Amino acid sequence: MRLTQVNWNGRITAAIVEDGLVRPIPEHNTIELITRAEREGVDLAALAASHAITHPNELAPLIPIHPREAWACGCTYETSAAFRDAEHGTREGFYAYVYREERPESFFKGTARVCVGPNQPIGIRYDSKFTAPEPELAVVLGAGGKVLGYTLANDVSAWDIERENPLYLPQSKIYNGCLALGPVIVTPDELTDPYNLDITCIITRNGKTLFSGEVNTSKLHRRIETLVQYVVRANNVPSGSVLCTGTGIIVKEEHALAPGDIVTISVPQIGMLSNPAEIVH
Repeated sequence: MRLTQVNWNGRITAAIVEDGLVRPIPEHNTIELITRAEREGVDLAALAASHAITHPNELAPLIPIHPREAWACGCTYETSAAFRDAEHGTREGFYAYVYREERPESFFKGTARVCVGPNQPIGIRYDSKFTAPEPELAVVLGAGGKVLGYTLANDVSAWDIERENPLYLPQSKIYNGCLALGPVIVTPDELTDPYNLDITCIITRNGKTLFSGEVNTSKLHRRIETLVQYVVRANNVPSGSVLCTGTGIIVKEEHALAPGDIVTISVPQIGMLSNPAEIVH
C-alpha cells in the first residue's frame, strides 16, 4: 500500500494512493492513523483500506507524515565515510571507524517543524557556503521501532559547518527546511526488499543538469533493523517518527546548492521527491 497526506475538506488527511489518484481517509492524518492502528492492534494498511473513501480524487500529495521526531544515520555507505574523512583531513579516519565498527552514527534531525514535503523549499543556511542534498531511504517507525513503511528523504546538510568542526554537526543538520520527505509511504507488504533500490539524485539549475548521481541500497553497509535498534536503544523514540538510513550519493562543493536549484530524488518503487532550494534565516 502507498500512503500520503492531502488537503481534503480543509484538513490535512491521510490518503491511499492508487494509479496517481488518492482516496482520503476521513478524520485521520497519518500520525492519527498509526496511533489508531496500534491502539486497536490492527495492521496499518488494513485499517487504511477499511476507512478510505471509495471514490478516488485528483489531489496533490503533501508531506506523507509530519513526524513526531526525525533521526538520521551517517557513514552507512563507504563513499560517505571516505568523503567525510577526506573533507576533514582526519588521519585517524574516525568516519571510517564508524563505518566499520558495530555502533553506527546516529543523530537527531529534528521534528515536523523542520520538515517539508514534495515541491516545498528545502533550506540553505544563510551562514553556509556548501549546503548539499543527501538522498536517502527513510523508514517510518511505529511503537518499539517497528518499521511501518518506507519513504524518500533529503537530509539537507551544511557540509562546510560540520567540516569546520565535527562538534558543529547539529548546526549542520538541524535548521528550517533541512529535511524533505515524500512523496508516499510504501508499506512493507508492497516494498519487500529495501536492499535493492536504485536511488538517483539530480540537481538542476536554470533548467540544466548541474549534478547527477546514483546508488543502489545494496551498498548499504548495515541492516536497517540494526540502525533502528541502535536509535531506539535507551531512547523511547515515539511512534510516528522517521529514520533516515544514510546517503551513498556525494555532492561535492562545486555543486553546492544555490537558491532556485531543484533537487529531485527518485526510487522507482517509491516515486519522485522534488524540492527547490532557498536561503533560510
